[in-house]
Amino acid sequence: MDTRSSGATQALGEDAFRRVVEWAPTAMVLIDGSGRIALINAQAERLFGYSREDLQGQTVECLIPERYTATHGGFREGFFANPHPRPMGSGRDLYARHQDGSEFPVEIGLNPIDTPEGTMVLASIVDMSERRRAQQRIENALAEKTVLLNEVHHRVKNNLQLVSSLLNLQALHATDPQLRAILGESQSRVRAMALTHQLLYERKDYSRIDLGDYLNRLVQLLIGSYRETGKQIAVHKILPEHPQYLDFERTIPCGLMVNELVTNAYKHAFAGMQGGEIRIELRTRGDEIELSVADNGVGLPAGFDMANVTSLGLQLVPLLADQIGGQLAIEGHPGCCITLRFASDPSRRI
Repeated sequence: MDTRSSGATQALGEDAFRRVVEWAPTAMVLIDGSGRIALINAQAERLFGYSREDLQGQTVECLIPERYTATHGGFREGFFANPHPRPMGSGRDLYARHQDGSEFPVEIGLNPIDTPEGTMVLASIVDMSERRRAQQRIENALAEKTVLLNEVHHRVKNNLQLVSSLLNLQALHATDPQLRAILGESQSRVRAMALTHQLLYERKDYSRIDLGDYLNRLVQLLIGSYRETGKQIAVHKILPEHPQYLDFERTIPCGLMVNELVTNAYKHAFAGMQGGEIRIELRTRGDEIELSVADNGVGLPAGFDMANVTSLGLQLVPLLADQIGGQLAIEGHPGCCITLRFASDPSRRI
């Protein structure tokens, strides 16, 4: 109650006011303008370890850690110069002192009280020790979880890279060109999955991935894989200026789809041509994301139907789109453009 009210002791009477303070669920300490303790309740006795006879008449600095006593007087004078209800030390960690000298964290609310002896301040004090311990347990558990997730993604990445290396070794020993190509494509798919774990390991954010960053690095891997084709194929990436985050569960299907489409373009789009252009574009339209892979090659054959393709890579594309909850659009002339449209909200399907 502030100075604009009639005053707690006047409105309730002194006995009633003392009973309210005494039965309050938190520690209450009434302090006069000179900083001396005029009244405490039973909760304050239990909290600080003093009897009320020991504290009444003492300066409030006896309840404050010694390192704060030199500055506390100035804060008290500032409050009495402009008394109004407020939390003490907003934004700062506050500590009080038990009778045995041990410190403990507190939250303190200050409320000016009009009395016949002048304005006093009623301090409501809450022991934050248990809450701090609970918070520390949560932070420790979170740190352990972070270390565990970091190790999991690191190991998964390493294991996938090992699989990729084994596929590469097998391809080197294969005499059948078709078998080498199949093993190379499988290696590329494994690398696309390993890259997601690599990014999670690097960024330490295990709930989402910047899809633009992921696609940029994935495409660089694909360019390196097909650098020796002998054709002048330019790859252009049109990616958002700002991060476009996507949950981990949908990032892998997106990456695999781009892997299949870019691989298919390298292999088939420029048949009989000296080179061409592949364009990967990621954009947002309202609450939807569009991801497209296009080329200026020979285009799709007449009567092309995604449902009847025999290529494993193209068979995977509609399955991956369905896994994301998205919708495919295919344009076959000129060149080829396949666009995946899906909701930014993982709970919604298109």
